[in-house]
Amino acid sequence: MKKFLRIIGISFIVLILAIFAFYMVKNEKLPEGEAGPQADMLAAEMLDAMNQAAWDSTALVKWTFRGEHHYEWNRKEKQVTLKWQDYTAVFNPETQEGLVTSTGEPIAEANQEIMLKTAWDFFNNDSFWLAAPYKIFDPGTQRSIVTCADGREGLMVTYASGGTTPGDSYVWILNDDKMPVACKMWVSIIPIGGMEFTWENFMTLPSGALVAQDHFMTMTGMNVNLTGVE
Repeated sequence: MKKFLRIIGISFIVLILAIFAFYMVKNEKLPEGEAGPQADMLAAEMLDAMNQAAWDSTALVKWTFRGEHHYEWNRKEKQVTLKWQDYTAVFNPETQEGLVTSTGEPIAEANQEIMLKTAWDFFNNDSFWLAAPYKIFDPGTQRSIVTCADGREGLMVTYASGGTTPGDSYVWILNDDKMPVACKMWVSIIPIGGMEFTWENFMTLPSGALVAQDHFMTMTGMNVNLTGVE
């Protein structure tokens, strides 16, 4: 028994050391950026490449996040309809006011606030993968030009306020046409700084706005995909 416990203890230590080593190798420090007119000009060029005017005119967009969360976002009326599992939440994404039902019936009043917050958190995360490039001039954002650890230049956007996790930073990697091809993240929900996801398989909405449907994590190949975009 003691030998078994000793083996378990050694295995646990090895696992902890492996995780620590992985963290030390993969974790990147947040790069120091240079804010100012050049950063804002690069951001404006990125929005031009993405056809921001078309996105601004998009009144309604639907999508499914990783096959689990099904959205209809009426941007004109400021109303989101989110369906997941047996729940349906209809709410204003700015005020978080709305109603959550389960199998067509309103859930208990005592749980409404909690479930509306859950739906709002889902929306904040899931809409990021849909529309993040269009949010780089949102209130509370700060932009700067940075050089990543691998030498690539990027546009860093820090969300000083707003959303679910203010303080998060994202570095957009752009191609020669100023289109985003990847995004490196320093966010509170991911313990390793500099995790990179691709921005690819763009589709053009009827309005002319561009939406990336696939976002592969370069470290693992995991895909944060959007389907049913229309």
